Amino acid sequence: MMDFPKTADIVVIGGGIVGVATAYYLAKSGRKNVVVLEKNTVCSGSTGRCGAGIRAQWGLELNCRMALACLDTFEQLDDELGLPTGLNQAGYLLVAYKDKEWEQFQKNVVLQHSLGINTEIFTDKKRAQEICPGVAVDDALGFTFYNRDGHADPFLTTFAFQEAAKRLGVTFCKFTEVTGLKVEGGKITEVETNKGNISCGTVVNCAGSWAQDIAKMAGINLPNWAERHEIIITEPVDPGVCPPMLMSFSGNYYIQQRPHGSIIAGESPSHEPLLGYTSTPHSIASIARIVLKMLPRAKDIRVVRQWAGHYDMTPDAAPILGQTDVSGFWHATGFSGHGFMLGPVAGQIMTSLLNGEKPFIDPSIMDYHRFERGEKIIEPSVV
Repeated sequence: MMDFPKTADIVVIGGGIVGVATAYYLAKSGRKNVVVLEKNTVCSGSTGRCGAGIRAQWGLELNCRMALACLDTFEQLDDELGLPTGLNQAGYLLVAYKDKEWEQFQKNVVLQHSLGINTEIFTDKKRAQEICPGVAVDDALGFTFYNRDGHADPFLTTFAFQEAAKRLGVTFCKFTEVTGLKVEGGKITEVETNKGNISCGTVVNCAGSWAQDIAKMAGINLPNWAERHEIIITEPVDPGVCPPMLMSFSGNYYIQQRPHGSIIAGESPSHEPLLGYTSTPHSIASIARIVLKMLPRAKDIRVVRQWAGHYDMTPDAAPILGQTDVSGFWHATGFSGHGFMLGPVAGQIMTSLLNGEKPFIDPSIMDYHRFERGEKIIEPSVV
């Protein structure tokens, strides 16, 4: 059994995609004695319960640029990490049902084209059915589609990062709950856990829905909160029913077909304050109705599993990246449902910041004081 570390140069709190990717990129950059603390097991929280979508179709330039970096990263991850991530680039088909939504889609595409994102925009329902043969879209106003978008396997991806990080010397401590952070003279000096304390001068808070609790241990107030979302998965059906990720903001759904044939579908909650990972009957029924409406060919298939997960939300649904007022205490949190997609890029940005280098994307607008300044990051296309 591995001895519990007593010291570390950098402690990363959280074993989801953001924390594990950050640890990997830190080690890849040459940083030594990096320790990841996870209160359960790697990928056991929100990462392992997400839809794992990756898309470049956004309405804000910052988000488009970050998303392009995500696509570039994911497209070469299998080779870099030496393990498969399950990347499937069958595109995202976005569906608009309302006039204002369709107007926004048109504005988004102008921006996307200016950045080299060659999104297709159309109103032809036959074209939509060429892309997604099983879809029913008689009530839709229009569509956008980008063929580089897609999804990956959250478990394969996170475990690939973990194994690559281990090869570079990163230590992973599972079933290790952080119980306190010791701050002396305005600086982080120690991480307290249920297994012992770690002397450390740098801590990266990647705790997702629990990031607010971790921050309070150092006297920092984050505006994050956890929002519950639910997903169902069906028995396998013939491939080709729903090749792309099918998504609508106003329709409040996303649907994808996994390579083995099962259909995964989820929705955002209307009024679901309850936390935890157990599904609720009304959400299961609601998601099933959406799937039947959008994919009539799925009417006779069975739901075989359902679960809930958490979005780590911020007031503007954009991440918090950077250092805090406590020296040595950093945040990479608040991804608001897009942590899987953004995790690898967030890890690269955090590594540059921790190494005193200029990141390839300027994250200064994503500091947690922006809410006090009234400088929210407004993205018109969020789900």
